[in-house]
Amino acid sequence: MTPDELAAAGLRYDVNGAVATVTLDRPEVRNAQTPTMWRALAALGEQVGDDVRVVVLRGSGHSFSAGLDRAMLDATGSDGTETVAGLLRLDDAEFSATIDDYQRGFTWLRDSRFVSIAAVQGYAIGAGFQLALSCDLRVVSDDAQFSMKESALGLVPDLTGTKPLVECVGYARALEICATARMVGAEEAVRIGLAHTAVPAADLETAVAELAGALTAALPGAVRETKALLLGADQRPLDEQRRLEREAQIRRFREVAALMAGG
Repeated sequence: MTPDELAAAGLRYDVNGAVATVTLDRPEVRNAQTPTMWRALAALGEQVGDDVRVVVLRGSGHSFSAGLDRAMLDATGSDGTETVAGLLRLDDAEFSATIDDYQRGFTWLRDSRFVSIAAVQGYAIGAGFQLALSCDLRVVSDDAQFSMKESALGLVPDLTGTKPLVECVGYARALEICATARMVGAEEAVRIGLAHTAVPAADLETAVAELAGALTAALPGAVRETKALLLGADQRPLDEQRRLEREAQIRRFREVAALMAGG
């Protein structure tokens, strides 16, 4: 996507060496999300180059994302803007297919070609919480507040956040967080495994940069193969996981040996 197309969707995309940064850039509405933004994120995910080893996802201003833009609940869509409320005019198959399109704006962050980091400051609510959960790691400021607000609206989280939430904090805690729609602060987020670390807001950018630097210090193939091994490891039989480890290690040894021979 072009910078102008991204800007129209409320996004910015910058690449500095092996680190790409995606910024939700609607600070006037606390980076509230729209279907247009979700489709743009999905398209952006398809154009991330193989030279990118870390993707940082952040929000402009003082909040990561306050969730769905409430204007998207306008059933009329009178200006031609795609609205969530417009889904009600679709049959179930079309409804499901459209949500599937939206979800792709979240799932690309799990690609094993790179490690994704959510830099969370302030509010990460609803869709914002789920977007942060789509990332491999979450570095948060000490004022961060997470909440899965969908149940308060009579809805469920449907932007791929349920699986990583259970993986992070376990079934019982995930159920409690989702069903009560309560706020989870930075200290608790770290304690229950939801966040990697919490730092003062003024230090968030530095902490993320240091983590990105550490992640790009190793050979690219080693990090990518490790992420691929860990993704879904808890659901695979041990024998299958052992086989995948063996196959990955053979590839690693051969690449390292080739590099040493060529160096």
